[in-house]
Amino acid sequence: MRPEKQQLVQDLRGFLDSKRGVFLIAYKGLTVAQMGELRTQLLENEAECHVIPNRLLRRAAAEEPGCAALADVPLTGETALITGGTDAVQVAKRVAAFAKANPACAFKCGLLEGKLLSPDEVKVVTTLPGREVLLAQLLGVLQGPMRQLVGVLNAKAASIVYVIQAYLDKKEETESAS
Repeated sequence: MRPEKQQLVQDLRGFLDSKRGVFLIAYKGLTVAQMGELRTQLLENEAECHVIPNRLLRRAAAEEPGCAALADVPLTGETALITGGTDAVQVAKRVAAFAKANPACAFKCGLLEGKLLSPDEVKVVTTLPGREVLLAQLLGVLQGPMRQLVGVLNAKAASIVYVIQAYLDKKEETESAS
């Protein structure tokens, strides 16, 4: 393989390495301006879009641990690789919204946390809430039992205070009556 292609495979391995989500899209029929718009939108999620040769992607995926499933995907036509971002779900949602406005763009497959996703599975991922929302929901679930425990403990402490207050009131009544 020529040195420039070897360098391109190394660059592709770098894109595949340490990324939580990788999405492959078909972009045939999109204009340069539309691809630029997609790239700009992806930058808001700290993601990147690269047009790549299918053969070199297969080679890079085969060499990269955790991405071997991509090497077996039968890719045809033009392919763009979308990687990066702190939240892969948000990146997928961004691409899905762009694809809705531009029907020439479509998911070919995805790789999320080492699991190969079909186009239909990627669409399901786009319906999930974002990472921050899921973390907030998890925190709420974890806080629920603690909140209930604090309520029970407060109720017990309050009932003791009520008993003491009633005793003091009764003692006061007996002292004032005598």
